[in-house]
Amino acid sequence: MAQSDITLADIQKVGQEDAQYLVSLIRSIPNYPKDGILFRDFMPVFADAKALSILMDALEKALPVPVDQIDAIAGLEARGFLFGPAMAARLGKGFIAVRKAGKLPPPVKSASYSLEYGEATIEIESNAVHEGERILIVDDLIATGGSASAARDLVKACGGTVAGFSFVMELDGLNGVASLGDYPTSSLLTMPA
Repeated sequence: MAQSDITLADIQKVGQEDAQYLVSLIRSIPNYPKDGILFRDFMPVFADAKALSILMDALEKALPVPVDQIDAIAGLEARGFLFGPAMAARLGKGFIAVRKAGKLPPPVKSASYSLEYGEATIEIESNAVHEGERILIVDDLIATGGSASAARDLVKACGGTVAGFSFVMELDGLNGVASLGDYPTSSLLTMPA
């Protein structure tokens, strides 16, 4: 497990000791899922009650917009599903699933995107977002911004407004946040790609 390459951003929102504890649980796995990719395994954070509590507190404190400017939380499959509903419940908002293609009943809207190691398609139920609803899009990681940009496009295609983006980790040097445009964005941790 290599943590020495992980730097902390927005540390004042988490606290030094808590941030270090979170970072200590993130594994870096080289050449997975294919050669040349450094995979960041965030799953151990969910297996640790203390880390999960720290994470949820930090995400709430680091919201990119005030709570009253959010109507619902949209979480990306798969890890955005693990903390997105808890975040929505804490904020008193509903949760909207943005899933991999073929997982939701019709009618759906679809968007395809490129990722570091291939192509993918995500979907949202056509009636999941109501006209004018302000949606905060959440996920564990932003790399190139492909999946987050596709989720943004889906929310807009359903008539919603993107309130902002919230990520646990940002991979530095891949310009993922820049690819999202001028939307308010927060991430707790910054790590080299």
